Amino acid sequence: MNHLQCILRAQRSLRWGPLASVSWLLLRSCRTHSSFSGAACPSAEGPQEDGAQKDFSSRLATGPTFQHFLRSAAVPQERLSSPDEEDSPPYLTADELLGRQKKVYLETYGCQMNVNDTEIAWSILQKSGYLRTSNLQQADVILLVTCSIREKAEQTIWNRLHQLKVLKTKRPRSRGPLKIGILGCMAERLKEEILNREKMVDILAGPDAYRDLPRLLAVAESGQQAANVLLSLDETYADVMPVQTNPSATSAFVSIMRGCDNMCSYCIVPFTRGRERSRPVASILEEVRKLSEQGLKEVTLLGQNVNSFRDNSEVQFNNAVSTNLSRGFSTNYKTKQGGLRFAHLLDQVSRIDPEMRIRFTSPHPKDFPDEVLQLIRERDNICKQIHLPAQSGSSRVLEAMRRGYSREAYVELIHHIREFIPGVSLSSDFIAGFCGETEEDHLQTVSLLQEVQYNTGFLFSYSMRQKTRAYHRLKDDVPQEVKLRRLEELITVFREEATKANKTFLGRTQLVLVEGLSKRSATDLCGRNDGNLKVIFPDVEMEDVTNSGLRVRAQPGDYVLVKITSASSQTLKGHVLCRTSLKDSSAYC
Repeated sequence: MNHLQCILRAQRSLRWGPLASVSWLLLRSCRTHSSFSGAACPSAEGPQEDGAQKDFSSRLATGPTFQHFLRSAAVPQERLSSPDEEDSPPYLTADELLGRQKKVYLETYGCQMNVNDTEIAWSILQKSGYLRTSNLQQADVILLVTCSIREKAEQTIWNRLHQLKVLKTKRPRSRGPLKIGILGCMAERLKEEILNREKMVDILAGPDAYRDLPRLLAVAESGQQAANVLLSLDETYADVMPVQTNPSATSAFVSIMRGCDNMCSYCIVPFTRGRERSRPVASILEEVRKLSEQGLKEVTLLGQNVNSFRDNSEVQFNNAVSTNLSRGFSTNYKTKQGGLRFAHLLDQVSRIDPEMRIRFTSPHPKDFPDEVLQLIRERDNICKQIHLPAQSGSSRVLEAMRRGYSREAYVELIHHIREFIPGVSLSSDFIAGFCGETEEDHLQTVSLLQEVQYNTGFLFSYSMRQKTRAYHRLKDDVPQEVKLRRLEELITVFREEATKANKTFLGRTQLVLVEGLSKRSATDLCGRNDGNLKVIFPDVEMEDVTNSGLRVRAQPGDYVLVKITSASSQTLKGHVLCRTSLKDSSAYC
């Protein structure tokens, strides 16, 4: 058994608490501290030979002290912003933690949270002296930020690792060994399986371990594998300012919370990203202000359950105010009390820059009290677009999924939102072929798509994940061919209904935030309207209503008015009228 596998085995036997974290760090560190590459590791399987025990004891005696780990475990959430002020591990010098201008290549897979995680990881590595490269051949370190939500997502990473193995094997010795790391949810979920299957993987870092990347890479430099897959109860990276991976971007993601407590029976997220915890409001507002100062025109507030945000960092707000859920909805956990809620955060964020659009994703339908809907209706810069993941149109399946609502409660919420916010754009998620889903259940989902007419949809066939409640208690009994057939039927119906919904924009003027050139035509520009629909229009000169008499061509980050002339299930097209501002556009839209 190699040393890292041994430690991972020991990790599984530990209870997750402060002392368990210390023990895990100690086990993980003892091998690194040794100067003997073949030294033994203590096994959870049985007693070792006397020599091995003495060797371990001697190395333990000369290793990091218990007080070192207590100091590490006691670091509060609000950490110092400078990594130089933090203690380095006693078995590594400060110089060994530096990147020495090694080039890092980052690849991101999966959701918007992974995009934000990439920016956080890069911010940490940049401060440690690493350089960023977009050229895979020039990289000294390749890091894959991974997704585990479905089997297909993980298979994509396995395939990519096989490709990178060739690159690592052919690398000239004069350049030093190429280091490859797996970050994010797949590292958290599979752990030692990755190390067993792919010996060429050098580091693993779970979603809560990005601060540890410099140390992990330093350990990997000695030729050893390194891993940190500890989940945290308080890590939010509140003091880490993400570095935009695309300097020309007009929008940015701002993570406001991490983890999820909903425990839907199909979902792996609570097991790969941990329990729900929110960033302090002050740190979020500071990040949004900096993005506004950089000229960005849109921010999306991110979280696995973004509208259940609850900042308990300030004692004066930890009163016994009950949580207001959407009518007819329930939770799988004990009702939480106090803290600054999502409505407060949304209000404060929207006040920072009236010319900056605000979006948020991904919410849970249970957390839409009227105060949130009222803010969306009243504030011009909060987009009139809401993501409402339904997952199924069958109340029976929704109960098996542990979603906390029935079809009837969900439809009632849809009607309430549309009455509260006229013209709101709606999007949703659906799963085809969940455990026990019958043909009647499937047809109820089809009818929900027809009834609601979403503008945007994300539809997938069910993929069972280990550790989930469905894995332990339900049977994945819908054949794969049936799942795929039902998925195709859902996609077909969604596109038909989305086309109908989007055709209501014909002849209307839309405010569009320009993103850049269209991917399909060098003579067209593309952007997104308030409802987050892609809008294509010609790249021509236009009037600038904010500067009378001036004619301009639209640039990324500009707001323009576009009159819609055609619509499909995914795209609107039209001709541009003028350049404007978000404030001035209300007179035209």
